Amino acid sequence: MLKHKLITPEGILLLEPEAPLEASDFESVIAEIDPYIAERGKLPGVLIHAKSFPGWANLTAAMAHMRFVESHHEKIGKLAVVSDSLLLSELPPLVGHLIDVDVKHFPEAAYDDALLWLEE
Repeated sequence: MLKHKLITPEGILLLEPEAPLEASDFESVIAEIDPYIAERGKLPGVLIHAKSFPGWANLTAAMAHMRFVESHHEKIGKLAVVSDSLLLSELPPLVGHLIDVDVKHFPEAAYDDALLWLEE
C-alpha cells in the first residue's frame, strides 16, 4: 500500500509506502498527479517518507513501479527521500545516476528540511 498526497499549489507529492506496493498504487498516484503535470508542465517535488522499503506485492507491481518511474522522472524537479533506513539512505546516489532528477536523502529527524528543500 502506498499512501500519497499532492500538496498544492507547491506541487509536492508525498509518498508513504506502508505495505508491499501494488500495481493499483501507481495507477492512483498517476490519476492524482497527471492533471497537475498537464496543467503546469512539471511536478516540482516528490518526497518519499518511509521507515523501510516494503517491496512489491508481486512482479506486476514491480513492473508498474518501473513504468511509473520511466514515464514520470523527466516531469519531476526534485526527489527527497526521508528515512533512517540504510537501504533508503543509499537510494539517492544510485537513482541520481539512472534518472535526471535532483535526489537527496534526509534522516527522519529532518523531514521539515526535506520539505523546505523541495519548495526552493
